[in-house]
Amino acid sequence: MSITSPSKVNLGLFPTPITKLSRLSALLNGPQIFMKRDDLSGLALGGNKTRKLEYLFHDAITKGCDTVVTAGAEQSNHCRQTAAAAALLHKGCHLVLGGEPRDRANGNLLLDKLFGSRLHWCGAHRKGEDIPEIVENLKREGSQPYVIPYGGSNEIGAYGFVHAMAELEMQLDTAAITHIVFASSSGGTHAGMMLGRVLLHKAYHLIGINIDKGENDAIPFDDFIIDLANRTSLSINSDQRFTTQDLVLNGDYVGEGYGVIGELEREAISLTAENEAILLDPVYTGRAMGGLIDMIRGGEFSKSDRVLFWHTGGTPALFAYADAL
Repeated sequence: MSITSPSKVNLGLFPTPITKLSRLSALLNGPQIFMKRDDLSGLALGGNKTRKLEYLFHDAITKGCDTVVTAGAEQSNHCRQTAAAAALLHKGCHLVLGGEPRDRANGNLLLDKLFGSRLHWCGAHRKGEDIPEIVENLKREGSQPYVIPYGGSNEIGAYGFVHAMAELEMQLDTAAITHIVFASSSGGTHAGMMLGRVLLHKAYHLIGINIDKGENDAIPFDDFIIDLANRTSLSINSDQRFTTQDLVLNGDYVGEGYGVIGELEREAISLTAENEAILLDPVYTGRAMGGLIDMIRGGEFSKSDRVLFWHTGGTPALFAYADAL
């Protein structure tokens, strides 16, 4: 079978390192825990979205676009990395953000401004509901805009994590890894991992920790991930197809919803910082690590298991959530 790989631009520092969390593993008295450090991917203080943006910006350049438009919450890691990539590649950048204008910018929002992006505040709309109108205005002004989907999660962006699974394979003996645990939010990371695992014929289990009660409003989130995995497979001429039986999406840790910090996230951030000197973010990796810690305490892994936690970045958001930690 011939697999067609899309082209990309180079935006990050890859491969990102893998480290063993020896002290945290001992503290929890469970499986050995490793961490894939996409928080060290290089672009604008790092994050997993850089992998997606390498393919999405190549597509934008190929289509002759001079401006990118994307959306997210006020402290969106995706928007921050998009703004940085646009600055690096000399493209205009419009960020469509949920919330209201702030008198003082911090965290990701401060970086959005430093990278020269133009901000559009849209109140309760944080998933790009207002993008079509903004795109039409840009076209009338003579720009050639390229829309990057929420979280960079379409079949072009998702391929970034098909490639990431191949990167992982080159770094360590993945036959010894029994599980990979990660934050699952806009769907592209999860879909790409699913496809990459199958194409590489790997037996480890993928466990996505659901971060939001409703990241995609059009269809149920699990159906969205499966559809995206299948579209990504089709886009590279693979005949692999998935059903919901292939998906593991743990929804036990969404708490009060997206960006609402609770004791689960606080403990995970503190334990990881104090024992491994690694910073998690309050919205994604804090919640996903909190879920992993809870599953270990609940006996869902054996001591012989070897679990890889995929750190998807987001550290700048810590500063914006300081009062909640």
